[in-house]
Amino acid sequence: MISTKKELLDQLKLERRKNENLWTTFCVDAAALDAEVCGEALKIFCSFDIPLTTAEKGGKLLFDKKFYAGKARLLNEYGLIFGFILEYASGADDSLKSFLDRFDFAVNQYPNHLNFPQTETTSSDALSFSPVTSATFSAQNIRQARDICFAARTFYTCGRAVPWFLSVLKPLRITPSAFFADFADWQRCNNADFKSGFYPEKEKHPDIEKMQLLFLEEKYEEKGKGDLFGLISDIVKINGAMSRISAGEKAEETVQVSYNPDDLLSEESLDLESFYDNVCLEECKVRLFAGQDGLDFEIL
Repeated sequence: MISTKKELLDQLKLERRKNENLWTTFCVDAAALDAEVCGEALKIFCSFDIPLTTAEKGGKLLFDKKFYAGKARLLNEYGLIFGFILEYASGADDSLKSFLDRFDFAVNQYPNHLNFPQTETTSSDALSFSPVTSATFSAQNIRQARDICFAARTFYTCGRAVPWFLSVLKPLRITPSAFFADFADWQRCNNADFKSGFYPEKEKHPDIEKMQLLFLEEKYEEKGKGDLFGLISDIVKINGAMSRISAGEKAEETVQVSYNPDDLLSEESLDLESFYDNVCLEECKVRLFAGQDGLDFEIL
């Protein structure tokens, strides 16, 4: 892990000289990030993985939300891609409540991805993240945390949900951890959980998207908000198509939607209930493609 600003700037400049057109991911201490680093990072193709660390003081586990929120806000303002690395049951003072607090905080910072090394049992890196049972973090708590993390790994990271997740979560009136706990149950019932050997990174994105839509439909019906699902489906599908084109997996895609794509991709879509009440339906077929200035679309 890169722990100082100087070391990170040196690495960014080195990558610019050697591998300007290759994608590089840097694991960094959040303290190394500032405006100068962000400006340098914009010159290459890169992302940052940031461990969310805690400190023990006076028998309590402390977590500096203001510090990490500031770093996430800076990265988002510069339009940089970043993710958080989270671990659970990492010490005697950790608890399920404390971990879920960190988890919910992390999701609310709009990270592009979330990494949970303890769920990656085939990775040698996971060996250094062994969970520790304690009076405040039992074996049952560890299984619960693991399943929530695996659910987020599937739905959020592999599902590329960052552009729309928090807006879709808002009408449900639940926390991210509660949402992913429910999705973990759904995965278990559909033989796609951690214990089944399901490996989300090996799945094609359209297949993950189908899982997302099936679960979201069930969840919205359960909460008595089924009327919103058509809008949610449009937002998930159009963003999913855009992600696949951006990743080079498709040259173009056509999606059928019930609203104008300009509306679906506008700030109005951040408040789904207001959008549903105030934006007119406009059934259309949309072709999305990579244009000269980035992603583009046309209504067919």
